[in-house]
Amino acid sequence: MSSSFGTLFRISTWGESHGGGVGVVVDGCPPRIAISLDEIQYELDRRRPGQSKIVTQRKESDTVEILSGVLDGFTLGTPISMMVRNEDQRSKDYDEIQHKYRPSHADYAYDQKYGIRAWSGGGRSSARETIGRVAAGALAKKVLAGFGVEIVGYVEKVHHLRAVIDPIAVTMAEVESNIVRCPDPVVAEQMLEHIEQIRKQGNSIGGVVGCVARGVPAGWGEPVFDKLEADLGKALLSLPACKGFEIGAGFGLTELTGLEANDEFEADDAKAVTTRTNRSGGVQGGISNGMPIVVHAAFKPTATIMTEQHTVTTDHENTTLKGRGRHDPCVLPRAVPMVEAMVALVLVDHALRQRAIQL
Repeated sequence: MSSSFGTLFRISTWGESHGGGVGVVVDGCPPRIAISLDEIQYELDRRRPGQSKIVTQRKESDTVEILSGVLDGFTLGTPISMMVRNEDQRSKDYDEIQHKYRPSHADYAYDQKYGIRAWSGGGRSSARETIGRVAAGALAKKVLAGFGVEIVGYVEKVHHLRAVIDPIAVTMAEVESNIVRCPDPVVAEQMLEHIEQIRKQGNSIGGVVGCVARGVPAGWGEPVFDKLEADLGKALLSLPACKGFEIGAGFGLTELTGLEANDEFEADDAKAVTTRTNRSGGVQGGISNGMPIVVHAAFKPTATIMTEQHTVTTDHENTTLKGRGRHDPCVLPRAVPMVEAMVALVLVDHALRQRAIQL
């Protein structure tokens, strides 16, 4: 199904950007996992619009409601349904695009696939769909905490500005210390100024979100088609505006020789096996090797810009279109919790799959 993801820990998201609301059904979450509304709301607050001056100013509280599957703060093991109601729809901002395709948006592709589209706000192609993913990701993080796994995402690059970040040491407190969500305060200030300049120009920029999962034991993942990095790649590339995925040293490995690229093994006095380097990003042969899993997701500039551009009408006649409404000049700060959520959903699914074969 096009709106479902996962094998044992399976989610199905629903809702359109300018409909009554959006949400998710989580099936396969283990019972007796302690979870509160505040824990889920915290993650949604990191994703929501209007949280700072450098993101879209759509006024949404993104208040989550748990409709099923949780009792007295514990999961029941039954399907968990969560909903967030849309509060600040302005469909009039989209009247023009009912008959025109926005450049680099999914409008034309949706029309070709379905013969119909939710033109106000983009429908399912809108980033509001990710509310369900982030809510489900909060549950996944709680399950993973029981396995000793911690996930931290961060903004690594905005346009041409790149921060050098140590994924082994980066903390959530450092990430959340500024509105850009870059743990390097000096580079974060430069990124903030640059995003502000771009916003004032009515333009947009993209960048890279990094994410580390620490504490993942060796053995998670499946050989061949369900390799851990393959599922991570699918998960991150399914996010709106994500156009690139790397794990470990990624494309940089093409510039190295085998001698330079290989991660050599070593054992400590307790016979615990690690690698001297982690260019593989914690995954070898599609299976976790016990080292931190490090991934990078590249996000393109926001497609809606306040500049007139060439396009065509739904009748395939040439015309022009200028962006309207409220949009992110840079998606990176709000993409961090989305990336964390998708990494968590992949890892919890493989954790449960591994536990199942060891029973």
